[in-house]
Amino acid sequence: MLNNYTMQFRRRIKEYVQAPITHQMVTDVLCEYSRPNDKISELARNGQLISLRRGLYAPGPETDLPVPDLFLVANHLRGPSYVSLETALHYWGLIPERVYEISSVTTKTTKTYSTPLGRFSFKHLATPYYSFGLESVRLTEQQTAIIACQEKALCDKIILTSGVFLRSIRQTLDFLLEDLRIDEENLLTFDTNKINSWIEDAPKKTSLKMLVKTLNGL
Repeated sequence: MLNNYTMQFRRRIKEYVQAPITHQMVTDVLCEYSRPNDKISELARNGQLISLRRGLYAPGPETDLPVPDLFLVANHLRGPSYVSLETALHYWGLIPERVYEISSVTTKTTKTYSTPLGRFSFKHLATPYYSFGLESVRLTEQQTAIIACQEKALCDKIILTSGVFLRSIRQTLDFLLEDLRIDEENLLTFDTNKINSWIEDAPKKTSLKMLVKTLNGL
């Protein structure tokens, strides 16, 4: 059963929990305290706040409030960023393995966060290629996250996987069907026109051209 103070904090913070909670939001809730940072530390120790990184929080288990969707947490942990790679490929139903780390792409430096909600990794890609193929996906009535479309997630996987250089159709099919375990039927749904429109600004141009050639030959 929640004590009176926890119930009061829960009531105040509830309006913010559809996304990760910023430091400013918490200090607004704690406006009556002369030293809000000390109170924030106490709330984290007592399980009423979860610290995701410096200045970013989620409601703790003691509040009995739901945490935001992990894709939305990823978007906020290191922005600008979008969910991609294995995480997006699994989200779109392309790879069978359940993904235990939320993988994203960012214009910032590569970084990994280990949080009480899970592990979040971010890999760097530069603009303008970074900005292509992104979708705003409604996760719940009040939560929307930025996720790579299936074509962009696959291109990102090829670009950001060390040692992958696609030079033949056979090699490309082995990578798609054996390494990633994508069903050939799913590959038929890929829009190669999208990929073609990104290649000029993309890393590993030769590999992406071979990907397009392979997909078009299915």
